[in-house]
Amino acid sequence: MRILITAGPTREYFDAVRYLSNPSTGKMGFALARVARRLGHRPRLVTGPGDLPRPLKIDIVEITTAREMQQAVRRYFPESDCLIMAAAVSDYRPRKVSRGKVKKTRNQLRCDLVRNPDILKEISRHKVNQTLVGFALETRDFSRNARKKLRAKKLDYIVMNTPRAFGRDRVDAQIFNGRGCLKKFKNISKDKLSEAIIKLVEKNSR
Repeated sequence: MRILITAGPTREYFDAVRYLSNPSTGKMGFALARVARRLGHRPRLVTGPGDLPRPLKIDIVEITTAREMQQAVRRYFPESDCLIMAAAVSDYRPRKVSRGKVKKTRNQLRCDLVRNPDILKEISRHKVNQTLVGFALETRDFSRNARKKLRAKKLDYIVMNTPRAFGRDRVDAQIFNGRGCLKKFKNISKDKLSEAIIKLVEKNSR
């Protein structure tokens, strides 16, 4: 299968040197790409900024902002059999971006934010036979939030985890489909979680 995977954070600049972002390192998405290739698939990795070594023999698309990720997903989704959206995309971006560095001249600085596009929700409207897998960080109500996001974004599967997953090699996670929770994992490595996800995608694509 041709598997499109997103990874890492996005950065939303408000001047030449400062930006909004999150602690994502991209480890989950990179693990998914490595495991997909090991299992015989053709992964393409769209990744935000980060320091992880780029895996060999994997097509990598480097992006910075949410809208750049949106453009990359739009471009490659039609030729993909599956999209796994593991990136931690910034929900908001500054309405205006200063070309230079904003000087420290006031006690308060206000930044007007606007919503970034919901990439997965948008791309689901163009789904034909592709499998869609989303990720969501939650702190409570996993089951209710999973069902809500599965419906809203027309996902086949959603992987629920917590903010403690950021930067770690092992995580607690739950995988849901439209019928409920399929699998629960405690302290599982991201490689093993990736294998479980890819196996579900293979099963769904038969």
